Amino acid sequence: MAKSPLADKWIRRWLVLIALLVYAMILIGGMTRLTDSGLSITEWDVISGTLPPLNAQHWAEEFAKYKQTAEFQQQNYNMTFAEFQYIYWWEWGHRLFGRLIGLIAVGGLVFFLARNWIGRALTTRLVILIALGGLQGAIGWWMVSSGIGDTDRLDVAPYRLMTHFMLALIIIGYTVWLWLDLGGARRLETSRLLSVLSIALLALVSVQMASGALVAGLDAGRTYTDWPLMDGAFLPASYIQGDLGARSLFEGLAATQFNHRVLAYVLWAAALGGAVLAWGKPAAKPFALLATLVTAQAAWGIYTLVSGAPLELAIVHQALGVIVFIAAVRLVWITRSPSGLQSATS
Repeated sequence: MAKSPLADKWIRRWLVLIALLVYAMILIGGMTRLTDSGLSITEWDVISGTLPPLNAQHWAEEFAKYKQTAEFQQQNYNMTFAEFQYIYWWEWGHRLFGRLIGLIAVGGLVFFLARNWIGRALTTRLVILIALGGLQGAIGWWMVSSGIGDTDRLDVAPYRLMTHFMLALIIIGYTVWLWLDLGGARRLETSRLLSVLSIALLALVSVQMASGALVAGLDAGRTYTDWPLMDGAFLPASYIQGDLGARSLFEGLAATQFNHRVLAYVLWAAALGGAVLAWGKPAAKPFALLATLVTAQAAWGIYTLVSGAPLELAIVHQALGVIVFIAAVRLVWITRSPSGLQSATS
């Protein structure tokens, strides 16, 4: 897709750097959420917000703004100045890292254009990647703003957190896809069944990751810590909350955790089934890799749950989940026939 092997090599290295930075950004974002740091900065200033408070007066002003939030007034009213600085640094670092990724992305594109390394088609795809990054910044502020101002929310809106997280996955998945396209890697001739199954597995992984974002947004992972039962039953009695009704599926502590559990079982069974169906065929290794990663993620998720979802275990669970997603993206890429023609049999 690039105009020379040299261009291909350097663009792929740039894409690897972006993917690693986005991966780190996802983990920093996870830590920001798990430390309840997201509402510590109540404004979005693209330029001036790059610098943190530089003196005692500036710190006092930032703390005063945070004291106007419902989170402080109803939950963190005993917070010390040092505790505020701790959560402020997490949110500031998260935003600064996003700016860094943007600079590297835009700078790389400008460099490649200046060297005349990319044509119109690849330029369009790289512009789309950068535009997704810009959209992510806007979604991030849309998420944070849900907990600021005239609201009783003590955290950001879970569905906005989920949107922010899923867009990050789309960005890293798109980056990996571009990297694979530029690498000249060999696609495998597979049956239509395995090709469709790989897409279904990616869809299941994506839904499961979205479900996990809702659990994180509601702190639902720390509500029921028994397994394999929930609150002593397979289906907890509070699955549907009377005050929420159908919204329990997205806002209820019991419903979101139960759904996350059941989706994990379905995904695990589907991944193992895919590995069995692909056994002895060209795509056996990538299917087996995904099944292994899903199994490890399920086991770690159970361990995290019964341990009460401490921060260090929860962030590893998220980190491994992103790796599962990348493996699922790679599986879909690999199982797409280069000719576009696939047999109907396995």
